[in-house]
Amino acid sequence: MRSEHIDLLALCRVEDLGWYLIAREARRPGGVERLLRGEFTEATSEIGKAKAAISAARRSFDEMRKWAHGQIESATSQGISITTVLDDDYPLNLRTIFNLPPFLFYRGKLSAEQDARSVAVVGTRKASTEGLKLANRMARMLAERGITVLSGLARGIDTQAHVATLEGGGRTVAVLGSGLNQVYPPENKTLAERIAETGAVVSQFWPDARPATYSFPRRNVTMSGMGQGTVVVEASSTSGAKMQARLALQHGKKAFLLRRLVTQQRWAKDYLDRGAVEVQDVDDIIRQLDTIERIRAKSQQVQQLSLSL
Repeated sequence: MRSEHIDLLALCRVEDLGWYLIAREARRPGGVERLLRGEFTEATSEIGKAKAAISAARRSFDEMRKWAHGQIESATSQGISITTVLDDDYPLNLRTIFNLPPFLFYRGKLSAEQDARSVAVVGTRKASTEGLKLANRMARMLAERGITVLSGLARGIDTQAHVATLEGGGRTVAVLGSGLNQVYPPENKTLAERIAETGAVVSQFWPDARPATYSFPRRNVTMSGMGQGTVVVEASSTSGAKMQARLALQHGKKAFLLRRLVTQQRWAKDYLDRGAVEVQDVDDIIRQLDTIERIRAKSQQVQQLSLSL
């Protein structure tokens, strides 16, 4: 990888320097060089803290570069690839959100053409029999229409969405809340390997990072960003799936709530007033998805807006 990539990953080792801020600044021309000098184009409340963090890290930056280079070499030797906000193969949909990760490690293959037309199918880990059936049906039908199915490899609804897509011959992408060498839950390691054969397993964390309480909400941010929308099949008011529906709306994407969910959960009914969409079948979802041309245009528009700052 280019030295610019090494510098980007090294910056992610700087304590108290936010990764989303790094990603936004780095994607602007000359952004990585400016970050190394402690210069920012944004003028937000976190900039003062960020400048102090970079200043404090300068003496150990060579060591951080060596560490970052070692991470890349180790990942490559294990069949793990990496893409960053500096690269053309970074997911198009993900470029359109404000809290995008600076890098993604992945096994399998990323596909700009296929993954631009992607939808997340998520729900509770403690799914009912009916919920699992609905997740299976939804994922299969999306796959039949050529839509990439995203999910989080969690127990319950997520697992069912991945399995149903694979069984239907479709493409699915798993977005992990841990590093690629620490697949969670562990019983889904074989499923992750199956997904990587025809799709991709991606992580915004270092390959050996263990799952943590903070990592799953961040995973939901990225999963929402990677899709055009999120389908919530079954979820309580405290579920991570509910949080992802909220994130989808914040990202300007679609939050699709199954009719059964809306009738059973008060939060889901309330979300309709926030802009969520009640759906009964896959056709309700398909008709609201953008073409890849429109996705590219949105990505370019966001890039132009970032350049104007």
